[in-house]
Amino acid sequence: MRAINVGLLGIGTVGCGTWEVLGRNADEIQRRAGRAIRITRVADKALARARSIVKGKAKITADAHEVTRAKDIDIVIELIGGTGIARELVLDAIAHGKHVVTANKALLAHHGNEIFAAAQKKGVMVAFEAAVAGGIPIIKALREGLTANRIEWIAGIINGTSNFILSEMRDKGLTFAEVLREAQDLGYAEADPTFDVEGVDAAHKLTILSALAFGIPMQFKKAYTEGISRLTRADIAYAEELGYRIKLLGITKRTAKGIELRVHPTLVPARRLIANVEGVMNAILIKGDAVGPTLYYGAGAGSLPTASAVVADLVDVTRLITADPGHRVPHLAFQPDQLSDTRVLPIGEVETSYYFRLRVLDRPGVLADITRILAQGSISIDAMVQKEPGGQKQVDIVLLTHRALEKNVDAALKKIEKLKTVVGKATRIRLEELL
Repeated sequence: MRAINVGLLGIGTVGCGTWEVLGRNADEIQRRAGRAIRITRVADKALARARSIVKGKAKITADAHEVTRAKDIDIVIELIGGTGIARELVLDAIAHGKHVVTANKALLAHHGNEIFAAAQKKGVMVAFEAAVAGGIPIIKALREGLTANRIEWIAGIINGTSNFILSEMRDKGLTFAEVLREAQDLGYAEADPTFDVEGVDAAHKLTILSALAFGIPMQFKKAYTEGISRLTRADIAYAEELGYRIKLLGITKRTAKGIELRVHPTLVPARRLIANVEGVMNAILIKGDAVGPTLYYGAGAGSLPTASAVVADLVDVTRLITADPGHRVPHLAFQPDQLSDTRVLPIGEVETSYYFRLRVLDRPGVLADITRILAQGSISIDAMVQKEPGGQKQVDIVLLTHRALEKNVDAALKKIEKLKTVVGKATRIRLEELL
């Protein structure tokens, strides 16, 4: 049986890893796939660097369209990134009858609906295991391993940079700014870390997971996104004191009102396994109605872990390349004509528990005023920490609430912040028990 010829767009960090893994494990991969898989064309603007990696074993070009339109190419791997030229090239590859493997979470979150529709019409596959959580096979778990289940919710640490920062802040008592500089020095954070620390990268990935879990189209623009840049050492210490840890979580839930789709710092009980995932590692907790909670842990980024997922997709596509398109695993786990129009809830309609930290003047009646306003908003208190003033005129009050509606919390905090005894803005962090 003839070999499968692959065209690689971009031979940067992940592309180089993919080239290495395919070469190093060629015999093992052939035994699994049933035929050889080889990269025969590479497109990259850094021609000299590409040649130094490939060493004459593939054709090199600076024009990616030469790869997407080459008659001898069966599968195109897109590792360029971004949503501009990458979208154009993926659609061009599909239009020319090529199957596509991509690690591009932003591309899928923004343009996945268009790309999957084009692939469905052309009868080709788009595989994207590497787009979420690096080497963790979470896409396959949702699309295939958990298909017997009605997925109830997903909660994931799906950005290693933010998790590293939060781990270091807790372990070393450092500020966000101090740890961010350390992460940049170590190569864990980009020079412009906005996508990572403000939750955008995690929201891209969560959009994909939510579509797979609930059979809905990609809806990135409806995802609520909040990052970690405003977290303080004090909040991390208070959370620890109360038996919680703060993690940047991507959370998507099926509720009676609709689908929750949100990324934000979250208090998680310290006894939960996911609360103990440290450093740059990723972990995703999925609750199915039949299987219960399942946890997936591993490296969420890096050359070889991500390449592991890319090559796994190549093997999957190779196995199914001659299969009737109607009998392949659907791109979003559900049959294309069976996707749901269930609405994604705005954050104001989300119900969860909360952590509040309030800086107040040390005067009688302050707590009574705060609790009265919360009660008026149907927000009940679960736990409280009030620090002794120690001669200071201002003190912190920390409250944990039972479940409450976000819009009621917003209204209550606005009233509380107007009290003459409350100093500055209240700190609000959502809390999830993950049961």
